[in-house]
Amino acid sequence: MVGNRAWFAGLFSGSGKRRQVSAEKIVFDLTPLQEQRLQSLKERLNVPYDETRTDHQESLRALWNASFPDTELTSLVSEQWKDMGWQGVNPATDFRGCGFVSLENLLFFARTYPASFKRLMLKQQGMRTTWEYPFAVAGVNISYMLIQLLELNSGRPKSLPGINFIKVLTEHEDAFDVLYCIAFEMMDAQWLAMRASYMQFKEVLEATRQQLERELSLEDLNGIHDLPACNLLYK
Repeated sequence: MVGNRAWFAGLFSGSGKRRQVSAEKIVFDLTPLQEQRLQSLKERLNVPYDETRTDHQESLRALWNASFPDTELTSLVSEQWKDMGWQGVNPATDFRGCGFVSLENLLFFARTYPASFKRLMLKQQGMRTTWEYPFAVAGVNISYMLIQLLELNSGRPKSLPGINFIKVLTEHEDAFDVLYCIAFEMMDAQWLAMRASYMQFKEVLEATRQQLERELSLEDLNGIHDLPACNLLYK
């Protein structure tokens, strides 16, 4: 059972047995490739969602089509969006908190790990509560949480998770997007383990952030697949 607390503790027990290191012990200079990829990612973070841009509109439609391939979207402003967990009829309102990257993250998740995406969106696994978290809005919050955790709005990361993420980015150009998918799976697992309901979402998100911070602090972390929680994802 996904919602079992013992199951959740056992899932991440591997990270507890692997050594974590302190950021003070790490001295590093960015390689040209790291500089390039980090800069490219930061440029993505600075793009606001603009509902008048054709490419942004197309991405939003693509998200709907990936989520509900058998249902036609009547309009970009529609009551249908609430079925996906947006707060209102226009997702543009929710994107303002994090920008276009939060839409890119959701679309990447839907296209790259469709089985995981559908399972979480439709809440198909575990003992669910009457008041579940809104899927799409949760996704925007996860994007924002990752940006803060990895210190992507600063000149250069000083924390160990941020430093290790740069190492991971060297091996995987799409590391931020994959990490987003992992974090979403972790959040849902945490939600079930805590038997949470809507009003506890912030508490669940904070617990997820702390777990992700621990995993990103592992000494032997070199690639995205070294994260213990990566095994939550499936296509």
